[in-house]
Amino acid sequence: MFELEYALPSGCADRLAAGEADVGIVPSIELERLPVEILQGTGIACRGAIRSILLISKVPPDRIRLLAADTSSRTSIMLARIVLAERYGVRPRIEPRPPELETMLEGADAAVIIGDPALRLEPAALPYLALDLGSEWRGLTGLPMVFAVWAARQGHYRPDLAATFLDSCRYGRANLDEIVRQEAGPRGIPEALAREYLGERVIHELGEEEYRGLEEFLTRARRLRAEDRDAVGSGSSRAV
Repeated sequence: MFELEYALPSGCADRLAAGEADVGIVPSIELERLPVEILQGTGIACRGAIRSILLISKVPPDRIRLLAADTSSRTSIMLARIVLAERYGVRPRIEPRPPELETMLEGADAAVIIGDPALRLEPAALPYLALDLGSEWRGLTGLPMVFAVWAARQGHYRPDLAATFLDSCRYGRANLDEIVRQEAGPRGIPEALAREYLGERVIHELGEEEYRGLEEFLTRARRLRAEDRDAVGSGSSRAV
Protein backbone atom coordinates (compact mmCIF):
# COMPACT_ATOMS: atom_id res chain seq x y z
CA MET A 1 0.00 0.00 0.00
CA PHE A 2 2.91 2.36 0.65
CA GLU A 3 6.37 3.25 -0.51
CA LEU A 4 8.22 3.35 2.81
CA GLU A 5 11.16 5.64 3.58
CA TYR A 6 12.98 6.24 6.87
CA ALA A 7 13.92 9.58 8.41
CA LEU A 8 14.38 11.23 11.79
CA PRO A 9 11.12 12.60 13.24
CA SER A 10 12.20 16.17 12.44
CA GLY A 11 12.98 15.05 8.88
CA CYS A 12 9.55 13.43 8.52
CA ALA A 13 7.92 16.75 9.39
CA ASP A 14 10.10 18.60 6.90
CA ARG A 15 9.24 16.13 4.11
CA LEU A 16 5.53 16.55 4.77
CA ALA A 17 5.93 20.34 4.78
CA ALA A 18 7.76 20.19 1.44
CA GLY A 19 5.19 17.87 -0.14
CA GLU A 20 7.76 15.07 -0.43
CA ALA A 21 5.69 12.64 1.66
CA ASP A 22 1.97 12.02 2.06
CA VAL A 23 1.96 10.37 5.51
CA GLY A 24 4.56 10.60 8.26
CA ILE A 25 5.27 10.30 11.95
CA VAL A 26 4.94 13.94 13.02
CA PRO A 27 6.57 15.30 16.20
CA SER A 28 3.86 16.80 18.38
CA ILE A 29 5.34 20.29 18.31
CA GLU A 30 5.15 20.31 14.50
CA LEU A 31 1.36 20.06 14.58
CA GLU A 32 1.43 23.81 15.18
CA ARG A 33 2.88 24.55 11.75
CA LEU A 34 1.92 21.68 9.45
CA PRO A 35 -1.41 21.45 7.57
CA VAL A 36 -1.98 17.76 8.38
CA GLU A 37 -4.78 15.48 9.55
CA ILE A 38 -3.99 13.15 12.46
CA LEU A 39 -4.56 9.41 11.96
CA GLN A 40 -6.45 8.71 15.17
CA GLY A 41 -5.29 5.86 17.38
CA THR A 42 -1.55 5.51 16.80
CA GLY A 43 1.58 7.41 17.74
CA ILE A 44 4.41 7.51 20.27
CA ALA A 45 3.55 8.31 23.87
CA CYS A 46 4.26 7.42 27.49
CA ARG A 47 2.34 7.45 30.77
CA GLY A 48 5.36 8.01 32.98
CA ALA A 49 9.06 7.31 32.68
CA ILE A 50 9.98 6.76 29.01
CA ARG A 51 13.71 6.00 29.50
CA SER A 52 14.69 7.28 26.03
CA ILE A 53 14.19 11.02 26.66
CA LEU A 54 16.69 12.12 29.30
CA LEU A 55 17.89 15.42 30.68
CA ILE A 56 21.37 14.88 32.09
CA SER A 57 22.67 17.71 34.28
CA LYS A 58 25.94 18.59 35.99
CA VAL A 59 24.12 21.06 38.26
CA PRO A 60 20.77 21.17 40.10
CA PRO A 61 17.94 21.79 37.58
CA ASP A 62 17.24 25.29 38.89
CA ARG A 63 20.82 26.30 38.04
CA ILE A 64 20.84 25.20 34.40
CA ARG A 65 21.79 28.14 32.17
CA LEU A 66 23.10 26.44 29.01
CA LEU A 67 21.36 23.32 27.72
CA ALA A 68 22.90 21.22 24.95
CA ALA A 69 20.29 19.43 22.86
CA ASP A 70 20.07 16.76 20.20
CA THR A 71 17.95 18.56 17.59
CA SER A 72 16.61 15.35 16.02
CA SER A 73 13.52 15.74 18.25
CA ARG A 74 12.04 19.22 18.42
CA THR A 75 9.28 17.95 20.69
CA SER A 76 11.76 16.73 23.30
CA ILE A 77 13.52 20.10 23.32
CA MET A 78 10.22 21.91 23.91
CA LEU A 79 9.30 19.39 26.60
CA ALA A 80 12.59 20.07 28.36
CA ARG A 81 11.97 23.81 28.16
CA ILE A 82 8.46 23.45 29.61
CA VAL A 83 9.63 21.22 32.46
CA LEU A 84 12.56 23.50 33.31
CA ALA A 85 10.42 26.64 33.20
CA GLU A 86 7.41 25.31 35.09
CA ARG A 87 8.97 22.89 37.58
CA TYR A 88 12.35 24.52 38.17
CA GLY A 89 11.89 28.17 37.24
CA VAL A 90 14.71 28.42 34.66
CA ARG A 91 14.84 29.19 30.95
CA PRO A 92 18.26 28.15 29.70
CA ARG A 93 19.82 28.99 26.38
CA ILE A 94 19.61 26.03 23.96
CA GLU A 95 22.62 24.98 21.92
CA PRO A 96 22.41 22.15 19.34
CA ARG A 97 25.12 19.50 19.59
CA PRO A 98 25.71 15.95 18.29
CA PRO A 99 24.18 13.25 20.54
CA GLU A 100 27.30 12.19 22.46
CA LEU A 101 26.91 12.90 26.16
CA GLU A 102 30.40 13.99 27.18
CA THR A 103 30.74 16.19 24.09
CA MET A 104 27.34 17.72 24.80
CA LEU A 105 28.31 18.53 28.38
CA GLU A 106 31.56 20.30 27.45
CA GLY A 107 30.88 23.88 28.49
CA ALA A 108 27.16 23.20 29.03
CA ASP A 109 25.31 22.71 32.29
CA ALA A 110 23.05 19.95 31.01
CA ALA A 111 22.05 17.99 27.92
CA VAL A 112 18.89 16.52 26.44
CA ILE A 113 19.73 13.18 24.86
CA ILE A 114 17.12 11.00 23.18
CA GLY A 115 16.48 7.72 21.41
CA ASP A 116 19.16 5.06 21.02
CA PRO A 117 21.95 7.26 22.50
CA ALA A 118 19.84 7.62 25.65
CA LEU A 119 19.04 3.91 25.78
CA ARG A 120 22.74 3.10 25.56
CA LEU A 121 23.34 5.04 28.78
CA GLU A 122 22.83 3.69 32.29
CA PRO A 123 21.39 6.72 34.13
CA ALA A 124 22.02 5.33 37.63
CA ALA A 125 25.71 4.85 36.84
CA LEU A 126 26.31 8.38 35.58
CA PRO A 127 28.10 10.93 37.77
CA TYR A 128 25.36 13.41 36.88
CA LEU A 129 21.72 14.03 37.71
CA ALA A 130 19.41 12.24 35.26
CA LEU A 131 15.80 13.34 34.80
CA ASP A 132 13.40 11.23 32.74
CA LEU A 133 11.31 13.80 30.89
CA GLY A 134 8.35 11.45 30.54
CA SER A 135 8.21 11.12 34.30
CA GLU A 136 8.73 14.86 34.76
CA TRP A 137 5.78 15.65 32.47
CA ARG A 138 3.54 13.17 34.28
CA GLY A 139 4.47 14.77 37.59
CA LEU A 140 3.77 18.23 36.20
CA THR A 141 0.41 17.53 34.52
CA GLY A 142 -0.83 14.10 35.57
CA LEU A 143 -1.29 13.33 31.86
CA PRO A 144 0.45 11.12 29.28
CA MET A 145 3.07 12.73 27.07
CA VAL A 146 2.56 12.31 23.33
CA PHE A 147 5.81 12.74 21.41
CA ALA A 148 4.54 12.09 17.89
CA VAL A 149 1.48 11.06 15.90
CA TRP A 150 0.95 9.59 12.46
CA ALA A 151 -0.59 12.20 10.18
CA ALA A 152 -1.44 12.74 6.52
CA ARG A 153 -0.85 15.85 4.46
CA GLN A 154 -4.06 17.71 3.70
CA GLY A 155 -5.63 16.29 0.58
CA HIS A 156 -4.02 12.89 1.15
CA TYR A 157 -6.05 11.67 4.11
CA ARG A 158 -8.19 8.57 3.52
CA PRO A 159 -10.66 7.08 6.02
CA ASP A 160 -8.97 3.67 5.85
CA LEU A 161 -5.53 4.97 6.82
CA ALA A 162 -6.12 5.06 10.60
CA ALA A 163 -7.29 1.43 10.67
CA THR A 164 -4.37 0.34 8.48
CA PHE A 165 -1.81 1.97 10.76
CA LEU A 166 -3.48 0.55 13.86
CA ASP A 167 -3.35 -2.94 12.33
CA SER A 168 0.33 -2.42 11.54
CA CYS A 169 1.00 -1.27 15.10
CA ARG A 170 -0.67 -4.33 16.56
CA TYR A 171 1.21 -6.63 14.18
CA GLY A 172 4.48 -5.13 15.39
CA ARG A 173 3.57 -5.55 19.04
CA ALA A 174 2.51 -9.14 18.42
CA ASN A 175 6.00 -9.78 16.99
CA LEU A 176 7.91 -7.83 19.63
CA ASP A 177 10.35 -10.62 20.50
CA GLU A 178 11.46 -10.90 16.87
CA ILE A 179 11.90 -7.12 16.60
CA VAL A 180 14.00 -7.09 19.78
CA ARG A 181 16.21 -9.93 18.53
CA GLN A 182 16.82 -8.19 15.21
CA GLU A 183 17.30 -4.63 16.41
CA ALA A 184 18.73 -4.55 19.94
CA GLY A 185 22.19 -5.96 19.24
CA PRO A 186 23.06 -3.81 16.20
CA ARG A 187 21.94 -0.72 18.12
CA GLY A 188 24.07 -1.55 21.16
CA ILE A 189 21.06 -1.88 23.45
CA PRO A 190 20.61 -4.84 25.85
CA GLU A 191 17.75 -7.08 24.74
CA ALA A 192 16.07 -6.95 28.17
CA LEU A 193 16.04 -3.15 28.07
CA ALA A 194 14.76 -3.08 24.48
CA ARG A 195 11.93 -5.46 25.40
CA GLU A 196 11.00 -3.39 28.47
CA TYR A 197 11.19 -0.16 26.48
CA LEU A 198 9.03 -1.31 23.57
CA GLY A 199 6.70 -3.48 25.62
CA GLU A 200 6.13 -1.33 28.72
CA ARG A 201 7.53 2.19 28.42
CA VAL A 202 6.28 3.27 25.01
CA ILE A 203 2.57 3.58 24.28
CA HIS A 204 1.71 3.15 20.61
CA GLU A 205 -2.10 3.04 20.78
CA LEU A 206 -3.44 6.44 21.76
CA GLY A 207 -6.74 7.01 23.51
CA GLU A 208 -8.68 9.90 24.99
CA GLU A 209 -6.22 10.52 27.82
CA GLU A 210 -3.28 10.65 25.41
CA TYR A 211 -5.03 13.24 23.25
CA ARG A 212 -5.74 15.33 26.35
CA GLY A 213 -2.04 15.16 27.12
CA LEU A 214 -1.22 16.21 23.55
CA GLU A 215 -3.48 19.25 23.73
CA GLU A 216 -2.04 20.20 27.12
CA PHE A 217 1.48 20.00 25.71
CA LEU A 218 0.60 22.21 22.76
CA THR A 219 -1.17 24.71 25.04
CA ARG A 220 1.86 24.99 27.32
CA ALA A 221 4.21 25.25 24.36
CA ARG A 222 2.18 28.12 22.91
CA ARG A 223 2.20 29.88 26.27
CA LEU A 224 5.95 29.52 26.67
CA ARG A 225 6.58 30.87 23.18
CA ALA A 226 4.28 33.84 23.86
CA GLU A 227 6.20 34.59 27.06
CA ASP A 228 9.46 34.38 25.11
CA ARG A 229 8.16 36.90 22.58
CA ASP A 230 7.01 39.22 25.36
CA ALA A 231 10.42 38.99 27.02
CA VAL A 232 12.21 39.84 23.76
CA GLY A 233 9.78 42.68 23.07
CA SER A 234 10.34 44.18 26.51
CA GLY A 235 14.10 44.06 26.06
CA SER A 236 14.57 41.54 28.85
CA SER A 237 17.96 39.88 29.01
CA ARG A 238 16.41 36.61 30.23
CA ALA A 239 17.76 33.58 28.39
CA VAL A 240 15.15 31.87 26.23
